[in-house]
Amino acid sequence: MTGTAVSPTEPSTATPEGPVMLVVDDDAALTRVLARAFKRRGYRVFEANCSDAALSVCELHKPDRCVLDLKIAHESGLPLISRLKQLLPELEIVMLTGYSSINTAVEAIKLGATHYLCKPADADEIERAFGHRAGQEDTEIQATPPSVNRLEWEHIQKVLAEHDGNISATARALNMHRRTLQRKLQKRPVRQ
Repeated sequence: MTGTAVSPTEPSTATPEGPVMLVVDDDAALTRVLARAFKRRGYRVFEANCSDAALSVCELHKPDRCVLDLKIAHESGLPLISRLKQLLPELEIVMLTGYSSINTAVEAIKLGATHYLCKPADADEIERAFGHRAGQEDTEIQATPPSVNRLEWEHIQKVLAEHDGNISATARALNMHRRTLQRKLQKRPVRQ
């Protein structure tokens, strides 16, 4: 999928030597909100709405940090993590998603993301996520196991990741009709 990178005007508070942020999301409204918030924090911010545009921005502007959506239009953001890290091994990546699952969180971290956050997340939460280098020992353990619906959602996400986001292949692997799978994927994740 092709797209264009948008490079907003730099804020007067940022210097040419200031940190560079790349925001990769196909949701234009969210991207603008995050870009504005990070510009106020002194970042030079560049936006991309697809993988190709994100890679172009990385080659040209060498960002220090990247906010990456898990689902960019019809693409998975997971393969983009490795590609971005190949270009810029020191790039810090926080993955955002409205479709969270344990499997995608684990895969994002294994592929090189610094942290993984569920939407909605504001600029403060994202900035704190960049600061997390190690695990959190005080993370709360859930008192109740996940529901059957939640387990189904996570299994679907795992199989979808194994098939690189290919819905037809995932539906075949799950022995499920493609339209049924698409309906399940369009729903919000089931709460824990």
